[in-house]
Amino acid sequence: MNIKILELTKDKVRLLIQGEGHTFMNVLTEEILADPDVDIARYLIKFQFSDPELLVTTNGKKDPLQVISEACQRISRTCSDLLESVGTPARAKPKK
Repeated sequence: MNIKILELTKDKVRLLIQGEGHTFMNVLTEEILADPDVDIARYLIKFQFSDPELLVTTNGKKDPLQVISEACQRISRTCSDLLESVGTPARAKPKK
C-alpha cells in the first residue's frame, strides 16, 4: 500500500491511499471515528477507478497520523482475533 501525504498540519491530514477501495476505507474511517479526539474522518473516491483520499481532523490533542496508526493497529488486532477464532472451528457431531 502506497500512501501519499497531500496536506499535514498539527490537527489535519489529507492522504491519498493507492490501491484501496470502499471496503477498507469504510472500516478505517469507522475505526478512526471511534477515537474521541477525532472531529472528522471521511474519505472520497472521485472517480470509479481513482484512489481514495482520506481526511482526518482532530481536536488538537493528538497528531492525526498517530490517530490513523492507532486505528490501523486496532483493525489488525480485530482481524487477528477473528482469524484465530475461525482457525479452530467447532466440529459438528455426526448424526446417528
